[in-house]
Amino acid sequence: MSGNNAAISAGLYRARIELRQSITNVGELIGWLWIPVIAVVVMYIVGDSKVPGTDFSLGSQSVPGILGMNAVFTGLMGLALSLVTDREDGTLLRAKATPGGMVSYLIGRILSKAAITVLVFALILVPSLVLFDGVGKDTASSWLTLILVLLLGLLAVMPLGAILGSLFANAQSLGFVTLIIMGLVSVSGIFYPISALPGWLQWVGQAFPLYWLGLGLRSALLPDAVAVAEIDQSWRQLETVLALGAWAVLGFVLAPIILRRMASRESGSAVAARREQVAQRPA
Repeated sequence: MSGNNAAISAGLYRARIELRQSITNVGELIGWLWIPVIAVVVMYIVGDSKVPGTDFSLGSQSVPGILGMNAVFTGLMGLALSLVTDREDGTLLRAKATPGGMVSYLIGRILSKAAITVLVFALILVPSLVLFDGVGKDTASSWLTLILVLLLGLLAVMPLGAILGSLFANAQSLGFVTLIIMGLVSVSGIFYPISALPGWLQWVGQAFPLYWLGLGLRSALLPDAVAVAEIDQSWRQLETVLALGAWAVLGFVLAPIILRRMASRESGSAVAARREQVAQRPA
């Protein structure tokens, strides 16, 4: 038990260090912020058109979806990229060689990425509340809903980031995953109500957590009248909890299995081979 406590304490300490490094690294923060910032600016400029069936601004309607998209990119892709990078430079192998090292490593990485995701989320949300009319409800229940949806969304997507970071051998190969996520953005109701899409695309969007995270955030931040543009003209809060919960359960079942298999294959020769591949990449 003392060994587990030591690993947890080391993981918490590592998380604090990594978070401090992230928030003091201007380049890293800009890297996570530029996509949602551009999306918010574009929707502020061109979002005067109305959500179908309402008098509500399409730009304001898009804000919760942009926040959800950012959480997926920062949480899922951030964790996946960290795992891939740490496999390439030998950090993961060194953690594996230390008693309790893998546990403390994973705790540190997961908590630091979750914290930076929440920070970037707040950095986008606060100015959006000022820029966009109708975004944000002045009730405690709506803010509690936002916190719970964000937490459940992180539980749903971060295990997927760990799985992807275990399956892909290098950062370049993760570019394929980024393309898939961008494709999902277009069918998940981020910039336009999903109910306006063909039926089969609606089913595709609903199959993944990005749609449900955006829907849950819309229910927390937008007036109830805007739900008329959603599927079934409802926020479907129960379905949101069930969908995100199912993805979280699936991720927490599969992620430890895949992570253990990945860690068992880590060796000095594997790290050396990856370093050689990195050295041979075009500058």
